[in-house]
Amino acid sequence: MALFGKTKKEKKEHKADERKHHARAVASTGGVAHEIIRAPWFSEKALIMTEKGVYTFEVPKSATKAHIAGAVKEIYKVEPRKIRIVNLPAKRKAMRTRRGVGMRTSRRKAYVYLNKGETIQFS
Repeated sequence: MALFGKTKKEKKEHKADERKHHARAVASTGGVAHEIIRAPWFSEKALIMTEKGVYTFEVPKSATKAHIAGAVKEIYKVEPRKIRIVNLPAKRKAMRTRRGVGMRTSRRKAYVYLNKGETIQFS
């Protein structure tokens, strides 16, 4: 009857509390916010999305959603509603030289969704 015992429920509750505590601890950037948010992403699609309250940033491959949320809060003083991360693969690009073909590096960008009425000013 170990399948229906109390110990499993207690463990699950403990793990859930531990995850909540861990997420709050990671959200603090510890002063490295400018390393997490490397630069705003200025493309045609990104600029159109800013009208809807979605801002795009270049982020390092090691950054998590919690890290990005903390960095946006620290730098721009706004609370993000949602964050989505996209990994862009490396691409082969034609070079107009003797070498012929080169590789564009792989990149990572984050879409930061803000609440209605909040904006970010890039200076």
